[in-house]
Amino acid sequence: MSSHTIALNFEDGVTRFIDCKAGEKLLDAAFRNKINLPMDCSDGVCGTCKCRAESGAYDLGSDYIEDALSPDEASQGLVLTCQMVPSSDCVITVPVSSVACKTGQQTFAATVAQVTLHNDAAVVLHLDVEGAAPVFLPGQYVNIDVPGSGLSRAYSFSSAPGERRITFLIKTIPGGLMSGWLARARPGDTLNLTGPLGSFYLRDGHAPLLFLAGGTGLAPFLSMLEVLARAGTQQKIHLIYGVTRDLDLVLVDTLEAYSARLANFSFATVVADEASSHPRKGWVTQYMPEDMLREGSPDVYLCGPPPMVDAVRRYFDEKGVTPNCFHYEKFTPNAPLKTIA
Repeated sequence: MSSHTIALNFEDGVTRFIDCKAGEKLLDAAFRNKINLPMDCSDGVCGTCKCRAESGAYDLGSDYIEDALSPDEASQGLVLTCQMVPSSDCVITVPVSSVACKTGQQTFAATVAQVTLHNDAAVVLHLDVEGAAPVFLPGQYVNIDVPGSGLSRAYSFSSAPGERRITFLIKTIPGGLMSGWLARARPGDTLNLTGPLGSFYLRDGHAPLLFLAGGTGLAPFLSMLEVLARAGTQQKIHLIYGVTRDLDLVLVDTLEAYSARLANFSFATVVADEASSHPRKGWVTQYMPEDMLREGSPDVYLCGPPPMVDAVRRYFDEKGVTPNCFHYEKFTPNAPLKTIA
């Protein structure tokens, strides 16, 4: 019997993936996977199990009352998990914490395969996962334990979901906890990872895509681009990649390769350093594609340090730009947590 993969995104940032059998109600599938989604009546009467379907195809059923789920709510993607029967893979937002549903974060182990240096700016950490390939939504992150420290650091996957070889683009910070460990890491060293986490991930859709990356905030977009390339998307995609120095421009050859694989992909690099000889100097906001913002109402995804995120939000407010959707993730390179919206 065929089954579908359902991503349950809880309000505390934890994502759990479960299998849902053909014809099975989502609430039953969750219980079978030992996740207690909110419920009371389980008969489509109380509305306690109401969640939001971010993507995917499903049947809402007809055995529920309007007080539990109104037609307006249903048109906005709200569902009753006690009645909903998925007919494809789905992403479901659950409006409670994972702890309240008697589940939580997943931890898995991986070994170092390679550490690739990129100037003095960043490294790409290649890991081989022990066991099943991790499932995540492109754009999500994990917390990686720094061996011997008792602390962890958050990094977005730069590889596509479902691969046993996973990669992360990590900023090099002199004296940094993870940077110090990476300097002495060797193939075969073991790391523990917790995740996937975060609500910054690529949504299904047909609108043009505007990706705004600051520094190693490029990482989640590499995961997204790989998924889009494999799907053969025809969406218009433009990425602006802003950095501080010329040396911070890494993996540009990878972006160029996506230009060959994605029919409607383009990108621009921007360097803030006034002493740079780069053809585009300044800030990401100075190189926004006005035609795309004016004509396409794009879905905007933004990942970078807090000043960049704040500058882009101000730009949109000042210009009166209202993206079709706007998802952003702030990060500070040496912080263990991320802020996502």
